[in-house]
Amino acid sequence: MNILVTGANGQLGNETQAVAKNSKDHYIFTDVCEGYRPLDITNIDDVRAVVKDEHIACIINCAAWTNVDKAETAGDIVETLNAKAPENLAVVMKEAGGLLVHISTDYVFGGELYNTPCKEDRKGTPTGVYGLTKLHGEQRIQAVGADYIILRTAWLYSEFGQNFLKTMLNLTAAKPRLKVVFDQCGTPTYAGDLAAAIFHIVENRLYRGHNGIYHYSNEGVCSWYDFAKQIATLAGNTDCRVEPCHSDEFPSPVKRPAYSVLDKTKIKETFGIDIPYWTDSLLKCMKNMNAIK
Repeated sequence: MNILVTGANGQLGNETQAVAKNSKDHYIFTDVCEGYRPLDITNIDDVRAVVKDEHIACIINCAAWTNVDKAETAGDIVETLNAKAPENLAVVMKEAGGLLVHISTDYVFGGELYNTPCKEDRKGTPTGVYGLTKLHGEQRIQAVGADYIILRTAWLYSEFGQNFLKTMLNLTAAKPRLKVVFDQCGTPTYAGDLAAAIFHIVENRLYRGHNGIYHYSNEGVCSWYDFAKQIATLAGNTDCRVEPCHSDEFPSPVKRPAYSVLDKTKIKETFGIDIPYWTDSLLKCMKNMNAIK
């Protein structure tokens, strides 16, 4: 099977490149930056041309606008990338009789207060443009009627790109004192684990007959403060005093979800996926980065 990956230079895209080396399928990696086959997913004719030329049977969409704060003032481009482009991919996959695997986010939640893990059928109540446009993307894909797997994930980090892990490694190595919010809880997700889960579903053709939305993050629950403390401890950056603080000490144009832990029961039972605990995956990623002292 020929598989097209969009957003190949992002965190998940890079991890997908790594797992794809062991595949019986043929992967084609695209992005808008140098080093990849160019593809403008906002242009449906461009998508059609690549799918036709390469006989694509599956698209894994890792492309999105992900800057949460800047989304508030960026204009129409956020809706175009996060909603219209996924719809384009779904339309073309429906025409080709193929599968769309699309990545969404815990930011589709947040407008309601709750303290139990979010299941897939919980109503989306996004609090900002990023979450709203990602929710629109889900809805547009479902409306097209193509075969699809939508995977909501959260707090993604990896060896690649810029992310919370790398920021905390740098700050806890350089500063004597650091404040991190403790009133936002979720689960860090190693992009390598998410890529492996997608690979498992696609490689073994487990998606057949299982269209729908699924949740994937690592197991467990923590605050950003707990996440930062664990990073500093594993890195040996013990000279930095990491302290908890409230979200309002760091004003933001977006109200972030206070509790967005994802319930993974559905994906584990449907596809037989074993999900690692978040601290185990963090240790694995940091070892890969050689960030363990």
